[in-house]
Amino acid sequence: MNLEPAPGEPRPRWLNRTVLGIGLASLFSDWSHEIATTVMPAFLATMGVAAFWVGLIEGVSDGLASFAKMASGYYTDKLRRRKPVLVIGYLVTALGTAAFGLATAAWHVLVARSVAWLGRGVRTPVRKALLAGAVTKETYGRAFGFERMMDTLGAIVGPATAFFLLGAFHHHYPSLFAVTLVPSLIAVGLIAFVVREKERQPVPHVSFGERLRRLPPSFRKFLVAVGLFGAGDFAHTLLILLATQKLMPELGATKAASIAVGLYVLHNVFYAGFAFLAGWLADRFPKHLVLASGYALAAVMALAIVFLPITVGTLAAIFILGGVYVAIEETLEDAFCAELVGPEQHGMAFGTLATVNGVGDFLSSIIVGALWTAFGTEVAFAYSAVLFAAGALLVLRTSTRWGAA
Repeated sequence: MNLEPAPGEPRPRWLNRTVLGIGLASLFSDWSHEIATTVMPAFLATMGVAAFWVGLIEGVSDGLASFAKMASGYYTDKLRRRKPVLVIGYLVTALGTAAFGLATAAWHVLVARSVAWLGRGVRTPVRKALLAGAVTKETYGRAFGFERMMDTLGAIVGPATAFFLLGAFHHHYPSLFAVTLVPSLIAVGLIAFVVREKERQPVPHVSFGERLRRLPPSFRKFLVAVGLFGAGDFAHTLLILLATQKLMPELGATKAASIAVGLYVLHNVFYAGFAFLAGWLADRFPKHLVLASGYALAAVMALAIVFLPITVGTLAAIFILGGVYVAIEETLEDAFCAELVGPEQHGMAFGTLATVNGVGDFLSSIIVGALWTAFGTEVAFAYSAVLFAAGALLVLRTSTRWGAA
């Protein structure tokens, strides 16, 4: 349901109870799983696993989540009330993340991460549809930028908490993963008791294939650009692994891991700082130009890994570029998606977008991890740079036709 006011009525506030509740839930949920994500590479390193396993865990969990996103988007458009599905998704993610502490082998982490990300996949299109339905079309950018900003504040607090807990628990990982339940269950409560769902008419039953065909051509063109970029958009846990491995010979394992976590906090500070700015720009400038700039920054980041000597200073620049481009990418993709389709298609559209991104994450994380293991970092990140640049060019080439139905 889109909240366009009747003539003479005051325009509703974009920062309302639902937007605030979803934003706070994103903060606490991301706080939880970023604690786990930040220490996961170091946890896996204690098991003696290679970069391939990090890429496999990220890629498989993202790939499985992509199917949940598509199914959730299709199914929840037919429901009068979507919020119960959202509550369940947040709860499953909380329990799956805490289960990392039970792992004694890399495949155990793979299973726990996959369960957590299935819950995340179920909730993603529902959360975005509820968010889009709570504001007007003119404020999509700010609403999605605010949600991304709050999500990333959690991603700042999460690694910082992980950094503190590593010392407090003397690297006892099961205790650290158990702590993730606290913020994640707070997120569940915020969705259940703060977020308000507007009354809506469910979409009549139509086959899955027909629902896909009814998505406008402009949206399908957008998905091609997103998919091309996403095929190179590796999980940034690989940046943590990169920093740890490159700094370890000179600084030792403990100091290198601590600096890598600190750099990831820096990454997320810039992510949070630019998320709302990206949303503000999305409401004032052509979205394709802002999105293409984010894609281009990703290419610059990957080329920096390939061609610059790896020092603490260059790694800081790489992590900063990574945070900025992700803020632009995630905010603009969501805001543009909401604008390209009608409110009755939001669930399906967000599910499809999330699935394309999930498939891209699945491919990119596994391929980059495999190329890194087989041929080294130069080949792995050159692969990403090429796809990032191609995605940016495709956004620019197709943008003038996106408005056509």
